[in-house]
Amino acid sequence: MLEQLNYGLFYLINATPASPEWMIDIATFFAKDLISIVPVLAVILWLWGPRNQVVAQRQLVIKVAMALAVSVLMSFALGHLFPHDRPFVAHAGYTFLHHAPDDSFPSDHGTVIFTFALAFLFWHRLWSGAMLMVVAAAIAWSRVYLGVHWPLDMVGGFLVGLMGCVSAAILWSLFGEALYRGISHLYRILFAIPIRKGWVRD
Repeated sequence: MLEQLNYGLFYLINATPASPEWMIDIATFFAKDLISIVPVLAVILWLWGPRNQVVAQRQLVIKVAMALAVSVLMSFALGHLFPHDRPFVAHAGYTFLHHAPDDSFPSDHGTVIFTFALAFLFWHRLWSGAMLMVVAAAIAWSRVYLGVHWPLDMVGGFLVGLMGCVSAAILWSLFGEALYRGISHLYRILFAIPIRKGWVRD
């Protein structure tokens, strides 16, 4: 039943040789490059921002990192416990993006970007989480459109991201404050010169 749904949705979304070239180009950008928003935003939130918000921003970055660590480990485990071929390995549809023929479920890209979006939705602002969820949906669509993932791989990534955020919330309640103090202390040692020069926040 689920496999039939997976195939049906895949053929509904997957591009074909008749698809416009500009759509393929946009999807390729979404699929390959849009994920870079994760490290870029994390660095910006840690290094800069209004002085009265820096602590909250850095705690958010640590929570996100914890959620991502749990999510990626879960994704790795699930991929080995429930191996599933990618569409091009199963000779389904058309492929427009080169990819190794490794396990498809759950999507690593989907896991990372959905974890990131959910973390902002839970711990930052509704608007920022909603915007990142749009980005996550674009990445998820693009990787199915280009033929390297099944739709349910992305659903799996969302669910793993949700579990990662729940786990991170529990871990933060146990030792989050101590972790924040330790990382902040290390940061001030390593970035002493940029901090002193005013290039980044202390």
